[in-house]
Amino acid sequence: MSEKVISPCISICKTDPITGFCYGCARTNQEKKMWKEANTTNEWKTKNLEVILTRMEGWQLKTFEESYKHKIREGISLFKKDFLKKNKL
Repeated sequence: MSEKVISPCISICKTDPITGFCYGCARTNQEKKMWKEANTTNEWKTKNLEVILTRMEGWQLKTFEESYKHKIREGISLFKKDFLKKNKL
């Protein structure tokens, strides 16, 4: 069995009405749906990660990379971690 590719969702789920990209992960709504489908391959997910990184720059890219690395290590994005801490959930 191959290793699971972690979803790029960093819990900032709001779509830009002009570009159609999520402010947090830069995916389209269709790409988000593809990540949830059981038959979506790790190859597709890996390539999609490469594509979404090309859509970001500056602070957005830096924030995404930091939160995504944290999610891979800890199982939770930095945004969600801070949200849970502030709301004591």
